[in-house]
Amino acid sequence: MSLTFAKPSADAIPLHVVCDDGFESWKQGQPAAVTAWLDNTGFSPAIGKVALVAGADGAVGCAIVGYGSAAKRKRGRFALAAAAAKLPAQVFALASTPERFDTDTETLGWLLAGYHFGKYNGGGKDAAQLVCPDGVDGAAIEVIANGEALTRDLINTPANDMGPEALEAAARALAQDHGASIDVTTGDALLTENFPMIHTVGRASDQAPRLLDMRWGDVGPTLTLVGKGVCFDTGGLNLKPGASMGLMKKDMGGAATVLGLAHMIMGLGLKLQLRVLIPAVENAVSSNAFRPGDILNSRKGLTVEINNTDAEGRLVLADALALAAEEDPDQIISMATLTGAARVAVGPDLSPYYAEEDSVAAALESAGAKVADPLWRMPFWDPYEGMIEPGIADLDNAPAGGFAGSITAALFLRRFVDTGRYTHFDIYGWNPSAKPARPKGGVGMGARAVLEALPEMLGL
Repeated sequence: MSLTFAKPSADAIPLHVVCDDGFESWKQGQPAAVTAWLDNTGFSPAIGKVALVAGADGAVGCAIVGYGSAAKRKRGRFALAAAAAKLPAQVFALASTPERFDTDTETLGWLLAGYHFGKYNGGGKDAAQLVCPDGVDGAAIEVIANGEALTRDLINTPANDMGPEALEAAARALAQDHGASIDVTTGDALLTENFPMIHTVGRASDQAPRLLDMRWGDVGPTLTLVGKGVCFDTGGLNLKPGASMGLMKKDMGGAATVLGLAHMIMGLGLKLQLRVLIPAVENAVSSNAFRPGDILNSRKGLTVEINNTDAEGRLVLADALALAAEEDPDQIISMATLTGAARVAVGPDLSPYYAEEDSVAAALESAGAKVADPLWRMPFWDPYEGMIEPGIADLDNAPAGGFAGSITAALFLRRFVDTGRYTHFDIYGWNPSAKPARPKGGVGMGARAVLEALPEMLGL
């Protein structure tokens, strides 16, 4: 689906956004009929509250929506979207807003509130439309919204329709849309081209493992995005229990997020050289599945002891990161639904990330706050390096004890990147309950913050 603003129209319904502390003064400037209607119906400007006032002809003459208090807005995101979902499917235009109204973020939220995953049950009900307000770069917000929609669609699609082949097709379609090139290494060619861990993790599936390599742009600083593309994760021979397997269609959420981010970067025409690497596999169970106790070689030459076949994401990312580092780009960013430990630490809303450079972390923190894409920095804690060294091999893919699981996974990945210019996101990729602009289901995390931070991170 495409998320777009409505075309300007003289028939657009005026929309007034009012907050708690400005509501009474706002009413003083309104027609008596509007004020009387609001008073008589007991309207309060809480977040998500909507009042429709009829005009002389009986049609909707204007709409008033609540923006709540600053304290309440701090407890959520996209306050305008909470009201947008309750408005009729007509065209609205912002007529007045409070002083503390972030027009860019709130109008993005409005577009995102119109998202519906309709692949299997139709397109959903028609949504209220918004005319792009003056002073807002509507084309840019549409690109960002549709990058997020792409991420959501990919995550929401079940594994029977979003295996490695379909993920490759989605990447090829994106490349074609933006004039990017794409190369794919598939099956036993992964061994020939020295991606042994990608091959090992994915070889048990009926769909061959593959490495997607997309490039775009020929001027400016270099950025490589690496996304975990485990299209379904059974846990391998360390089989997950059924309750833990139910959401494993989202284990390619890192790949979905970097593809959505790539759409934003290319659609906005940023002056940089972009590379996107996605190891696309299914961690399946078969007679040739890799085993606990196996020791694997990697592209970088480091050996890895397998203590749990359910810690497979870091294995496929490791080979892709080693390839990324060989070109020494200005920044490498990996995104992955990597560990449950990250979710235990910060829950489903925050995007935990690890940054080698304090300047990158500062740029990301500022950007995340600005665009309502909250982040939380986690530490590359060097004293834990010994936890990922098993003694029998160079690295352990699943240290015993259960402590600091997200940190040890990040340290594992860092071993394959020979640069200090590395940032890693351990995201969840799923919204467990509906919130304004974020329905239950797949969701992008961290992509908009990265997009906003790129000029500072790369000197654009």
